[in-house]
Amino acid sequence: LLTRFLSQVGHEPLPPTIGRNVLGRKVLYLPGFFTYARHIVEVDGKRGLFRGLTPRLISSTLSTITRGSVKKAFPLEDMEHVSNKDDVKTSLRKVVRETSHEMMMQCVSRVVSHPLHVISMRCMVQFVGREVKYSGVFSAIGRIFKEEGILGFFVGFVPHILGDVIFLWCCNLLAHFINTYAVDDNFSQASVIRSYTKFVMGIAVSMLTYPFLLVGDLMAVNNCGLRAGLPPYAPAFASWIHCWRYLSAQGQLFRGSSLLFRRAPIPAASFPID
Repeated sequence: LLTRFLSQVGHEPLPPTIGRNVLGRKVLYLPGFFTYARHIVEVDGKRGLFRGLTPRLISSTLSTITRGSVKKAFPLEDMEHVSNKDDVKTSLRKVVRETSHEMMMQCVSRVVSHPLHVISMRCMVQFVGREVKYSGVFSAIGRIFKEEGILGFFVGFVPHILGDVIFLWCCNLLAHFINTYAVDDNFSQASVIRSYTKFVMGIAVSMLTYPFLLVGDLMAVNNCGLRAGLPPYAPAFASWIHCWRYLSAQGQLFRGSSLLFRRAPIPAASFPID
């Protein structure tokens, strides 16, 4: 988590290396996950890899508990599930209802867990400037409330929730249409293929919605008094839309999405080719 987030904020303490792409052309690659993690251990020790873990675990726990509570209040048993016997119109109606139910659970859980997510991000990003401003969950809660008020706990909330909602609807609807129109019932492995369609769609759609995750995480630490959230690392963004436009103009909307083969933001033509 720490290595990915530091990549997202653009903290690259190690120089890139020259490698070759699939076409054999020279490109600059930034250090991968293991090299980056080794650097963190050298600076902070092994405990450094677990910065922000406590609020992250609390956030995940709150999310799970909240989803369970919402599910009990609005049980799935009261809803009809999609069946192969349904006609196209009926099955689509059921998918819409099920997705709406999932969206409601996700939105409520995001509201409850997001404040701890913000604290986790800020604890992790202190690695950049070697700060100790956020040293514990309770002290961090008090500091954010004192300096930023209630809204300080929800910076980056809008892009995160938009990403969640877009992911759910795109994933479920695409899986439904593929299973309905692309998978032939006469095929012997049709049921097996259908069981994996949603999983595959989830991977594909998560890449498309990654910019929302990136912008949300950057806004969580932007202009909060930590070095990584201030110039020269990043402008003090006026809004998440400002952040999105800035990253888009820099061609960095997918920064940090890969941990192994990370291309440096420098065109291959900028250095000699054999």
